[in-house]
Amino acid sequence: MAKKISAKARAAARKQRDKWKMKRWYTIRAPRHPWNFLKIGETLGESDGHIVGRVYEMTQQEFNGDFSKMHVILRFRVHECVGQDALTTFIGHHHQTDHTRRQIRRYRGKVDDVVDVVTTDGYLVRVKPLIITTQRVQTSVKQDMRTRCREIIIAFAAKSTYAQVQTAILDGTLEEDIRKGVKPIYPVRSVAIQKSQLLQEGVVVQSGPTLDEIHSQEQREDAELKAKKAAALAAAMAEEDADADDEEETESETVEEATAPAEAAPEAKAEAASEPEPSSDAPDLSSMTVAELKDLLKAAGKPVSGKKADLIARLNE
Repeated sequence: MAKKISAKARAAARKQRDKWKMKRWYTIRAPRHPWNFLKIGETLGESDGHIVGRVYEMTQQEFNGDFSKMHVILRFRVHECVGQDALTTFIGHHHQTDHTRRQIRRYRGKVDDVVDVVTTDGYLVRVKPLIITTQRVQTSVKQDMRTRCREIIIAFAAKSTYAQVQTAILDGTLEEDIRKGVKPIYPVRSVAIQKSQLLQEGVVVQSGPTLDEIHSQEQREDAELKAKKAAALAAAMAEEDADADDEEETESETVEEATAPAEAAPEAKAEAASEPEPSSDAPDLSSMTVAELKDLLKAAGKPVSGKKADLIARLNE
């Protein structure tokens, strides 16, 4: 037998609000240093408590436009919400598995390691380098390369802040240092920091522009962009108007040219009528005999030899 729903339960169900209408958009921003609160994404949440602790992932290509790093996945964790802005901390990165698998082939050597380092500002970071050699190598050579790579990473982190370590990992500076260090031991094909992970936070550096300064800068950029778009639209409309005026002028000139010959026709007829007709007093040489033509040539002092056509042509000279 089905349960009867009470009137109170039905009223409560009617009063239940839509959770989607309660949610709002938050702008996810990169850390203040060294990324200056760069806008990296958006997310939905009911309140700040639902946003804090979320992990946002994106490719490095989306982050800074470097197409050669489209296989690198960056990870940010939200630690604070200020208004509609969700501020994050960089907690590490990793390479996509299929990309790493393509680097490893038969007859190549693989040297990997796990190195925990502490930066000058107290951040504990785990770094996982990967070295691919051109040929297979002995275990002793791998151990020498692994030791040299560990020394380079620890020495670099010991004199750098966490922000500098982030920058060196993402722009390839640390990978290039490792390549130069292990190359004398054995030729390498590629060097990569395939994964990094933040294990413990340290001292937060309060450097770089504030969030209010970033907001004002973004507003100025938006205003400049709108002004440029308006100017480009006005220029395009002006060009269209100019083209329309040119077309109208061309059409009017065509009409004038078409009407001009009709108006000039009577004048041409009048001029043709006013021209004098050729005189009919000149003798008709073709109707004269050869003897008469020779007489005319003798009178003119010209030669009288040749046919009748030659005599006529000589007289017409």
